[in-house]
Amino acid sequence: MLNIVLHEPEMPANTGNIGRTCVAAGARLHLIEPLGFSINDKMVKRAGLDYWDKLDVTVYDDFNDFCERNPGAKIYMATTKAHKTYTEVSYEPDCYIMFGKESAGIPEEILVDHEDTCVRIPMIGDIRSLNLSNSVAIVLYEALRQNNFDHMNQEGHLHRLEWHDE
Repeated sequence: MLNIVLHEPEMPANTGNIGRTCVAAGARLHLIEPLGFSINDKMVKRAGLDYWDKLDVTVYDDFNDFCERNPGAKIYMATTKAHKTYTEVSYEPDCYIMFGKESAGIPEEILVDHEDTCVRIPMIGDIRSLNLSNSVAIVLYEALRQNNFDHMNQEGHLHRLEWHDE
């Protein structure tokens, strides 16, 4: 199972959206404090719709706590500062993909120790970053694609009608 890690997330609505994406993708969500909101914040739950109670979520005191509780975890760090793009690595089925807070990203003190697993989403010009929940979806679904969308429903169906070729 893939894992999404948010380092010091600030925005409850983005975290709710990311939680909803994790449920849809069968991924776990890991939140590293301090959080810029309460985990019970109505904005988190509103953005997560009725999926929040289905989310596998763990909260950590800090990055050291995360590392101690997940020894040997293969962690990819999503950062605009990376040398490689997110499509240039092979994501293991149980890896962790970390994202930083929107205002500052993952602290450089953490990044320098993970240079070989830092990845970036290409952007044009001087754009600082994408919306956090969009970034998570982009990288998470690339990791899922590389793992053949394991355990996911890959075929859609109409609700009231039938496709002509069925």
